[in-house]
Amino acid sequence: MFATPAYAQAAGGGTGAIMQFLPLILIFAIMYFLLIRPQQKKLKMHTKMVSELRRGDQIVTQGGIIAKVSKVKDDNELEIEIADGTKVRIVRSTVAQVLSKTEPAAEG
Repeated sequence: MFATPAYAQAAGGGTGAIMQFLPLILIFAIMYFLLIRPQQKKLKMHTKMVSELRRGDQIVTQGGIIAKVSKVKDDNELEIEIADGTKVRIVRSTVAQVLSKTEPAAEG
């Protein structure tokens, strides 16, 4: 009895299936380390920066407006002063950069 070529190929296919998926696994690993992981780190740093905002900090919004934080309203909102007597409420997550931090008040 002779085996057809299709049966002969299927008989030794245990390691061949893993080798076929190896390039896909390597591509996913490369994408994770080059794209996903840096984005997660950047998001974590931005969240920390925004959570540490306090009155007197000079900031830049995502729209490019340079302002000073005049009041921290709640967890999601800030009141900023963009000119003398001109105050605007913004969402915390729209802060792009902190230019200068104020020192925390001394306890005592």
